Amino acid sequence: MRKLHSYLLSSSLVLVLLVIWEIGAWSYGKSFILPTPSEIAVKLWELREVLIFEHLPATLLIIVIGLAISIIVGFGLAIWMNVSRIAEKAFYPIIISSQTIPIIALAPIFVLWFGYSIWSKVVVTVLITFFPITVSAFDGLRSSDKDLKELMLTMGASKKDLFLKLDVPSAMPSIFSGLKVAVTMSVIGAAIGEWLGAQAGLGYFSRRMMTQFDGAAVFAPIVLLSAVGILLFLLVTVIEKIVLRWRKQV
Repeated sequence: MRKLHSYLLSSSLVLVLLVIWEIGAWSYGKSFILPTPSEIAVKLWELREVLIFEHLPATLLIIVIGLAISIIVGFGLAIWMNVSRIAEKAFYPIIISSQTIPIIALAPIFVLWFGYSIWSKVVVTVLITFFPITVSAFDGLRSSDKDLKELMLTMGASKKDLFLKLDVPSAMPSIFSGLKVAVTMSVIGAAIGEWLGAQAGLGYFSRRMMTQFDGAAVFAPIVLLSAVGILLFLLVTVIEKIVLRWRKQV
């Protein structure tokens, strides 16, 4: 009942904001700058085949590849830093420093290096998603209970046992928190890469429509990108509930 009330409250708020947007944009009267939500919905329906079957797959491919690289490298580096103080001191400051560099400033450089191929967009996505995955996994591995670790050691547990039976389960909540952030940020990374140089994709289509002063067509792929981010977030949430169902039993 409480969840239903929360959903109704959030839905009502979204509806109110859309109504305000509709009235404000209609009063402004310049749809090429600020289209109404209804105009965006109509344009999204008109462009559904082009966006869904031509440009959406290109964006999804960038997101999937970028997330896969970030997960593999990020988890690997987090584990390495957890077992090695030297690796932590060497890589942790670099990971933090990487977030102080504006990605939008590096994206054109990646286009110069990799051209308009998929890899220039993948690198941007990796740079954006790598940080939350790595840091959350590292902090999670460090959060295991010290008393339990000492107890397991006195019972003859090996380092492998400590890692698999204590560190990893303790880190899972933090890992999923990082993944929730990463999957939504991956959509932003893919869109930024496509905006600066691509031949297909939702971000590319939105930028192309800007040159035609078609405001509704600029917003339509953005709405679709938002929907992709929400679906990815919900997917991670479902997987989290399945993997961490033991938390409800504790």
